Amino acid sequence: MSRQVSKDTGAELAVRQLLHAAGLRYRVEYPVPGMPRRRIDIAFTGAKIAVLIDGCFWHGCPQHATYPKANAEWWRQKLDRNMARDRETTEHLIAEGWTVLRFWEHEAPEEVAVRVGAAVERRQTERTRGRRE
Repeated sequence: MSRQVSKDTGAELAVRQLLHAAGLRYRVEYPVPGMPRRRIDIAFTGAKIAVLIDGCFWHGCPQHATYPKANAEWWRQKLDRNMARDRETTEHLIAEGWTVLRFWEHEAPEEVAVRVGAAVERRQTERTRGRRE
């Protein structure tokens, strides 16, 4: 497992490239506030938007998840813990006022980038309105 890519995956790089080309600036591998050893793949800190791109195998994609047959019980527990940790992280970020956007690695990077860009724009508009009032 130590050889598994945990950051800068192909899906993350493709989305980041599109976001950067669209003029959006972000933080990479940003620490989850108040949760040690957890990171946000792409973070828009000013807008408080967390983008997480989950691998189908490691995070239990409903379309593509598979479970190894060798040592099956250990793998089941491992993958279930990953999914529970994902839920806990999402709940924590929402409680801290973040908007959490989760995507699967198989989703088209162009569609992901469009949805992220729209969320960032919405949040910036909300913040601008709040300052004027």
